[in-house]
Amino acid sequence: MRSGSAWGGSTAGKPVNSRRHALLGRERELARLDELLAAVRVGGSGSLSLVGEAGLGKSALLEHLAGSAAEFQVVRAAGVEGEIDLPYAGLQQLCRSMLDQIEVLPQPQANALRAAFGLASGDATDRYLVGLAVLGLLSEVAADRPLLCVVDDAQWLDQPTVQALAFVARRLGADSVALMIASRAEMDELADMPSLQLGGLPLPEARALLDSVLMRQLDAPVRERLLAETRGNPLAVLELPHTLTRAEVASGILRPEGGSLSTRIEDSFRQRVEQLPDQTQQLLLLAAADSLGDPLLLWRAAEHANLPADAADRAVDAGLFEIREQCVFRHPLVRSATYRSASENDRRTAHAILADVTDEDKDADRKAWHRAQATAVPDEDIAAALEHTASRARARGGLAAAGSFLERAAQLTPDPGRRLQRALAAAEMLLEAGALASVETLLRTIDTSGISESSELQQARTDRLHAEVMLVREDGDKTAAILQMLNAADRLEPFDRDLGQAIHLRVLDLGLNHLGVNLGPEGRAAVVAIAHAPPRTDHFTPQELMIRGYARIFAEGFPAGIDLMRAAMVALRDAPGMQESDFPLLEACVTTAGGLWDLVSEEALIRRGVELARRVGALPRLQTLLSKWGHLKVYVGDFTAADALFAEAETLSKVTGTHNLDSGSSLDAVRWECDEALRRLEEHEGQGIHGAFWILTLRARAFNGAGRYEQALELARRAVHHVGAYSHALIELVEAAVRCGDLGRARDALEPLVARTQLGGTDWALGLEARCRALVSDAENADVYYREAVERLGRAGTRPALARAHLLYGEWLRREGRRRDAREHLRTALELFETVGMPGFAQRTRRELVATGETARKRVEETRTDLTRQESQIARLAADGLTNAEIGAQLFLSPRTVEFHLRHVYPKLGVSSRRELWKAVAIGAPTSGSSG
Repeated sequence: MRSGSAWGGSTAGKPVNSRRHALLGRERELARLDELLAAVRVGGSGSLSLVGEAGLGKSALLEHLAGSAAEFQVVRAAGVEGEIDLPYAGLQQLCRSMLDQIEVLPQPQANALRAAFGLASGDATDRYLVGLAVLGLLSEVAADRPLLCVVDDAQWLDQPTVQALAFVARRLGADSVALMIASRAEMDELADMPSLQLGGLPLPEARALLDSVLMRQLDAPVRERLLAETRGNPLAVLELPHTLTRAEVASGILRPEGGSLSTRIEDSFRQRVEQLPDQTQQLLLLAAADSLGDPLLLWRAAEHANLPADAADRAVDAGLFEIREQCVFRHPLVRSATYRSASENDRRTAHAILADVTDEDKDADRKAWHRAQATAVPDEDIAAALEHTASRARARGGLAAAGSFLERAAQLTPDPGRRLQRALAAAEMLLEAGALASVETLLRTIDTSGISESSELQQARTDRLHAEVMLVREDGDKTAAILQMLNAADRLEPFDRDLGQAIHLRVLDLGLNHLGVNLGPEGRAAVVAIAHAPPRTDHFTPQELMIRGYARIFAEGFPAGIDLMRAAMVALRDAPGMQESDFPLLEACVTTAGGLWDLVSEEALIRRGVELARRVGALPRLQTLLSKWGHLKVYVGDFTAADALFAEAETLSKVTGTHNLDSGSSLDAVRWECDEALRRLEEHEGQGIHGAFWILTLRARAFNGAGRYEQALELARRAVHHVGAYSHALIELVEAAVRCGDLGRARDALEPLVARTQLGGTDWALGLEARCRALVSDAENADVYYREAVERLGRAGTRPALARAHLLYGEWLRREGRRRDAREHLRTALELFETVGMPGFAQRTRRELVATGETARKRVEETRTDLTRQESQIARLAADGLTNAEIGAQLFLSPRTVEFHLRHVYPKLGVSSRRELWKAVAIGAPTSGSSG
């Protein structure tokens, strides 16, 4: 704006045709948009991300798309810079015309969506449930007519909205919905969407566009220099000619380039805005400061500012602004030019006016935000209102937004102590949101110099936050960070016992199992103190037991502390109720049960954890637990259940947009013959829950199954080298070493294995120990150990381990010349391997049977039409009696997509109705292994 206040004076402006030739040279892009609509017209769905810098014509392409979808319902949303901190503001824009359909959604989804939109009180922190609700809402609306969702300027959408849209894009199926999202740059959350990159126009088209808008002749050098500077950006071609001075036109010498192209275009718009009458500039500033684009709100604000009814006319005539169903700037750069060119005082005045005319009952959050922007001095009333806004933002799933509101509230807080409390709360909220860079920036502004001894809590919170940042920085001192966090946890426990213990548990697990840090004498003393600290009450809680168990292992080494960890595991397993806050302890207990070879406790804990995760919507934790459950099912030989669990974990990986931490590696190692197993394990490289050593162990298992012992020995040796004495690697190492004639190495591996199996004391653990002892024993003892192994593993119900015991016993008997006895055990092994589905080990067993003089034919499987993994999941859930809506809620699909898949499942299984599914599924329909 011109120097001085914007609130007075007048000048004139000139209209510009902003749409002319907007799609010149965009044939490729138009064809891609036509493909998107065509896919929906034939009953499918589709999504597309349109990416390109400001001015390249994204909005024009979106307008063309909407204009080409005459038979579609069209809903729109656009990101606005001022709304980026308001959770679900963009999503509410998109869905506002559909809100009457919320009632048809399942109740949990409907409640989550109402809470997200602020239509009802409640907690919408489960962003996946909100995403599923939006998916269901779009699907319902599209049931009558196809639906086109158009989203512009996604780079300015609030994060919960972007996450919900990414969820919908990944889960669209047979829903008749097209989703188009435009942004200035690629967005990580939308990385899975098909993408269309928008570049500048080719030179001939750019030249034609420039010629169409020039009002006067330019010398060729000036013309070509201008074209070079615009780099084919259509908006720059349209706007930059207006910035040329008479001297530049006459001399052909242009001003040196300065700033980005977007900055120069914005500068062009700023110049044009400053030519408008002051009252028009005032109205534009009100519109720019208001993120809603609501004409009624704008006119109330204009009336409050004593602006005339025709104040907008000159901006409309200039082609910079329109008032239709919404207030629309010609381009987002016009909005930013209007807002940024205004003085600080004028901006505060505009926000104050908007705060005055915003209804607190209907939109308390925006009113509080406008009030915060309208003041330059501390104000406790405004700070308190922002704190309440932060609470509502957190309840609606906007952790980062809540942190931003609290940060601004802290800045406006007059009292130093209260300011510190709010700043720390903001940093903790941003930490929870994963915004570590923002946490680090905020910590640099926090002043704790005036903290008294009575404010030890604030100092401990500050130290913990500094340590969290240090822990994730690449150049951070991990040992110092862990020591600082342990110290902070000690000081926090008297004030917040749960938080202090949670930090203790996390840090000890992190340091012991992931970072492998050496804490030195000071750290060891701190850990020893934790290990021997008395209980806070008359007895140790399960969490305290686990913390002390971890601390003893950390301080004294294995197996110290195992008895405490076992006690914690049993206590949690048998506890009557489990809360969301128990998740860290639960995961430690599941790991403990696995390390103790306690299948019963491990499955009981996982089952309870899965139920809890489903209930509270903790999808990342659910994904981890399902994968662990899948591995457990591999150990017991229920490969069908394991595959279903891994498939659901993969579904969650796609839903959450995270890497699948372990999508069935242990299953792939044994259910395929060696070469195929190795190929699949290569795809798992770096994803296993135990890291690279786990994949080495599984490769060794595949090679042992194929009888390729030298390769198995090398891999098992490397796996043990990576992790010390890892139990499953030791088992493969003993077998491979014996078959390679290296009894010394086998006996060396047996010793640390026995230390672990004896601690477990279960039939599974002692059966595996007996099997390995048999391999290194003399003839008399080997027979005893093999019989013990068969007996214990049979009781344990671990069929793959039992089958291997029969195989090893049969091989040993054949070598001892006892062919008849060998055949008995080899036949049992073969039957188990074929029933469970372990072709590599089955082929090795056939070779042994042939060596005993018996013919061993491969079982011929019945040929059936394959189901995809998704079809198999849906069929099993439908057979269990779940409705389409319930299946959709569990697999994050719309009910219409579930029904679509069932229509394909019926003919594949040879059934005609849902009632017949249970029998077909019980027979065991094979899956193709595809993701469906």
